[in-house]
Amino acid sequence: MKIIVCIGSSCHIKGSRQVVEQLQKRIAEQNLGDRVELAGTFCMGQCQKGVCVTVDGEFCSVTPETTDTFFKEKVLAQL
Repeated sequence: MKIIVCIGSSCHIKGSRQVVEQLQKRIAEQNLGDRVELAGTFCMGQCQKGVCVTVDGEFCSVTPETTDTFFKEKVLAQL
């Protein structure tokens, strides 16, 4: 599974750094480092939708406050 988080300026202002840190922590806690690749990218072209994240190409809008729910529903549920 590949998770890509936008780290462009708009998403950075909306908390992409916190989202990345929380995802890194969850991946480590669940020992998923060999099954989940976490990467960053610049603008995905959907700046108005918050922190832009894709999971195997599927677009999601995530905030620091919704990262746990996102991880459970979009990552753990698909593994």
